[in-house]
Amino acid sequence: MTEVTELSWEAMSPQMRAMIGYEPNGSFDVEHPQALFLDMLKTPIVRWEGGIAFFGMSEIVEAGRNPDITSVNPATGNGMGMGSREPLIPLHLDGEVHKRYRKLIDPLLAPKRMAALEPDVRKLADELIDGFIGDGHVELHDAFCVPLPCIMFLRLFGMPMEDLDFLIACKDGVLKNEGATFEEHEELAWLAGDRLRERLALRLAERRRSGEVHDDLIGAFMSFELDGERLNDAEIVNLMHMFTIAGLDTVTSSLSVILGWLALHEEERHRILADPSLLNPAIEEIMRWESPVPQGGTRWAKVDTEVAGVPIKAGELILLCWATANLDPAAFDDPLTVDIGREPNRHIAFAAGLHRCLGSHLARAELRAAVDQFHRRVGDYRVTDGETVDWALHGVREAKRLPLTFTPA
Repeated sequence: MTEVTELSWEAMSPQMRAMIGYEPNGSFDVEHPQALFLDMLKTPIVRWEGGIAFFGMSEIVEAGRNPDITSVNPATGNGMGMGSREPLIPLHLDGEVHKRYRKLIDPLLAPKRMAALEPDVRKLADELIDGFIGDGHVELHDAFCVPLPCIMFLRLFGMPMEDLDFLIACKDGVLKNEGATFEEHEELAWLAGDRLRERLALRLAERRRSGEVHDDLIGAFMSFELDGERLNDAEIVNLMHMFTIAGLDTVTSSLSVILGWLALHEEERHRILADPSLLNPAIEEIMRWESPVPQGGTRWAKVDTEVAGVPIKAGELILLCWATANLDPAAFDDPLTVDIGREPNRHIAFAAGLHRCLGSHLARAELRAAVDQFHRRVGDYRVTDGETVDWALHGVREAKRLPLTFTPA
């Protein structure tokens, strides 16, 4: 059996409390949180009053594949952290029902289908870059990292562009709530989720009344059949809720940390600018290094089970930390070195196991096309003299302020 470290909440380091209990202490709002994550790996399994946390790669992969570990609290029948008062499809489902929904959804986000979107991503990137390329400087988070994936998502999803600011505000109300305690955060997230559901239900009702068939995700949801029956409107709004929260946040965060890291590392940036074939492995390596989604949210044991020989009781809370696993020396040679040519690179920045990220192929397609087009148009760039990148981790890690300087076109 793997050794388990018993810790009380009070005895934990601030960074462990921030990761396990979402304590808003700012531990990870720094440029280099990796040393903190590596320190947490010294105790790869921690049990405290609230549950059990896994930080090592092998234990996390095993837990992610364990069908007895669920994203739904057995006591309440609901998940946490996504602003929904009911289980979300397919995130909070398990077993055969989860598999059936994944069979419906996975083809919509398949690699070839997502790769076909790259020309549209490049075109949108050009339109955004046109707005600042003549200036020689830009705050890139708000000018590029936020609008590009959000606009692409709304087009793919089928929501009107006029809803963008409202949906982003709802998403931030679900995920961020900086400074709130865990309990306060969950209550604020539910309220934001309620506002989101109202708007989604309104748009679905409009779609129903029009009778028009659209080639977008909402149109696909409306045509889905499960066990010979079409989804009802409540199920479709549920799916829309999950896609909205996931689709409007993680690519923005990932794009900001990738470009933020490159802006601060001249040698690697120049290598990629000189040889664009290095971009794909570089993106994968920076995703490993930064882990924009650092942990897998709250999970529970449905029944008595075990991970790595460690017994877990039915109902016990479980936390899986992708960021520490991505720095595990047992999984990666020299994990504290960013090697943009690293091969193989079996990181789990998109999670691992039964609930691996649905949108990973979309994210990769957007990141490849957006960063490459930025490089083609802007060329070399750096963090503006006298300015700093503002890093934050509030559910996701992002460069929330990214002031860059470049030679104006």
